[in-house]
Amino acid sequence: LDQQGNKLVHQKIGADPLALLRLLEPYIGNAVVGVECMHYWYWVSDFCQTHQVDFVLGHALYMKAIHGGKAKNDKIDSYKIASLLKGGNFPLAYNYPKAMRATRDLLRRRTGVVRHGASLKAHVVNTDSQYNLPAQSFNLKNVSARESLRHHYDDDVVQRTIELDMVLLDCYAKELAKVESFIEKQAKQHHGAYLYIIRSFPGIGQILGLTILYEIGHITRFKSVQNFASYSRLVKCKAETAGKTYGTSGNKIGNGHLKWAFSEAAVLYLRGNDKAKNYLNKLQRRMSKGKALSALAHKIGRCIYFMLRDKTVFDEKKFLKG
Repeated sequence: LDQQGNKLVHQKIGADPLALLRLLEPYIGNAVVGVECMHYWYWVSDFCQTHQVDFVLGHALYMKAIHGGKAKNDKIDSYKIASLLKGGNFPLAYNYPKAMRATRDLLRRRTGVVRHGASLKAHVVNTDSQYNLPAQSFNLKNVSARESLRHHYDDDVVQRTIELDMVLLDCYAKELAKVESFIEKQAKQHHGAYLYIIRSFPGIGQILGLTILYEIGHITRFKSVQNFASYSRLVKCKAETAGKTYGTSGNKIGNGHLKWAFSEAAVLYLRGNDKAKNYLNKLQRRMSKGKALSALAHKIGRCIYFMLRDKTVFDEKKFLKG
């Protein structure tokens, strides 16, 4: 679209960089490319960076105009995206740095594998319950525990089912250790200072530290601590009209990985920490235990923001003073 809203080009092409270059070449220097933040935007962003084309990424959940119409297809969506961009109503998402993008995706993939491993362990427990067998006291995280289940069941078919679980768990244990070591090395190259600062907080170890590091990217992307807390899903937004509150809205907008990391950090911070437990007890005088833990997670998120912004390590006196 030009400044007057006239269509200059409205054409469907394949996911081919050369075809896109031929289409944009007459307008390079005077055009902005806008893309909805779906799974395919990486190569378009890299293409625009290579050819010095202005690129903006649109927040998918905020682009209501695309999904609210009666009809929906690529032709209609592309025109609506261009119209939003021209009218200054294009909701911007963060264009994550190319150098750290693949490592972040690998870390997220690791999380999915770990969760699948947990479901395999749960299947073993459920199988024992199905056949009324004694509950196992060992931890399937250990190799010896997995080996003990190789010849544990009388029924050959049940035994084969459990062996399949054990084979997958053995593979996951070996590969996850390699992946975690690889990501650790990448993190030290990408932003070793950030990683050191984040891990200075008690309870934040290897995985939580890496998750927070790669889900944030660069702390300078957030204009304020309020924006950071909102992005991390640490605060809820009221749905209000005419002075009446109708609960909360937008609970799924934000980064679920950061929400999980800060919630875990809150629980781990309390472990063996009497000062932290006393602080939680103070919160529980005003709210329930669940809300108190959420408030502590929110406080940890704010603390991490200021630590990264000011390049300072954790100070427990200052943290518990507020």
